[in-house]
Amino acid sequence: MDLAAVLWDLDGTLIDSEPLWMAGEHALAEEHGATWTQEDGLALVGNSLIESGHYIKRRLVSGLEPEEIVDYLVNRLASDLERDIPWRPGAQDLVKALDAEGVPQALVTMSYAPIAQPVTAALPFSAVVTGDQVEHGKPHPEPYLRAAELLGVDPADCLAVEDSGTGATSANAAGCHVLVVPHFVNVPEAPRRVERTSLELLTPADLRALF
Repeated sequence: MDLAAVLWDLDGTLIDSEPLWMAGEHALAEEHGATWTQEDGLALVGNSLIESGHYIKRRLVSGLEPEEIVDYLVNRLASDLERDIPWRPGAQDLVKALDAEGVPQALVTMSYAPIAQPVTAALPFSAVVTGDQVEHGKPHPEPYLRAAELLGVDPADCLAVEDSGTGATSANAAGCHVLVVPHFVNVPEAPRRVERTSLELLTPADLRALF
């Protein structure tokens, strides 16, 4: 497969941000005298932030609106990433190797722009789609369709890199091939979907050979 573009998920794929999200969720729960479990945190992996905000509001029986919950978590995580970005193994090297070969790349994340900004400042993405820019979040195909449109490529000629079933479903629905690198959750098998345990030591040639 000749890659027209590579479309990257952010949380859990490029950066190991799930522990930071979960820490924020725990802190918010403590402020409300509620208990937040690991199962709660895993239930939100890959979801749109506003969907997560509704879930958290129900779990905490909070007077905060979902949008206020999202603002709390986004501001906290953006501040964490400004101090230090916890890269997933091999992610930076692969993005830079693809860029060196002239392969267009986009960031496609349900996180909001303030969270994506430190990452896009560090890596050479030609387009960025964030959760606050789309009407329908993952697993809807809109985010990946938007990224392909911004790059001027056919989604069917793109490879998406994802760590969750929600994200992989979004990319497949848009017509993309998907490389799944699971982190916190298992991802079901599906057509046009290949799984690897890590991005470490993968090269652009390896990505082409997968498909």
